[in-house]
Amino acid sequence: MKVFVAGATGETGRRIVKELVDRNIPVRALVRDLDKARAILPEAAELVVGDVLNTDSLNTAIADSTAILCATGASPSFDPTGPYKVDYEGTKNLVDAAKAKGIEHFVLVTSLCTSQLFHPLNLFWLILVWKKQAEEYVEKSGLTYTIVRPGGLQNDENPYPVVMSAVDTLFDGRIPRTKVAQVCVEALFQPSARNKIVEVIAKAEAPQKNWQELFAGVA
Repeated sequence: MKVFVAGATGETGRRIVKELVDRNIPVRALVRDLDKARAILPEAAELVVGDVLNTDSLNTAIADSTAILCATGASPSFDPTGPYKVDYEGTKNLVDAAKAKGIEHFVLVTSLCTSQLFHPLNLFWLILVWKKQAEEYVEKSGLTYTIVRPGGLQNDENPYPVVMSAVDTLFDGRIPRTKVAQVCVEALFQPSARNKIVEVIAKAEAPQKNWQELFAGVA
């Protein structure tokens, strides 16, 4: 297994790269700025320069990877096309490249509430709308996929158990980015994670379950 990580220098992406490296899984990390990436990513990660909006760079960057973890996301800005370009077009380009390369598993990180048009987050240039469009493109692609919809992302860790639920069943809650990274990497190893959308948060009062139980518990 060799895993290609898009969005590798983002807050969630860098934790995904670290989780893979900690498990001794070979990583190719897609970055736009090598110097920035070297400063924040583990030395063991192989860094490749490219951009999800540049299809030619993607084909070269993916190389011999066997799985893709996509943690890209538009940054808040005054550019109204940002979420469309990054969250939809970028993911679409990545899916097309994955199909051409025969990628075995595609894991996409989106967000809770992508199905809710009137959610406050859509005031940020319809970001959830474009994440939802990206999800649908992945689902229809023919690739083996797992779509991970985390709740509010936290940079700080906590010991709370992960709650994993089916599509459009969780509407609030928070989760540390480190746990999102664990969910994404575990999805590659759990047969019951294949071709599913899972919603994840962390709750103090939730029962402790192992990854197999969590993924198998989602219909």
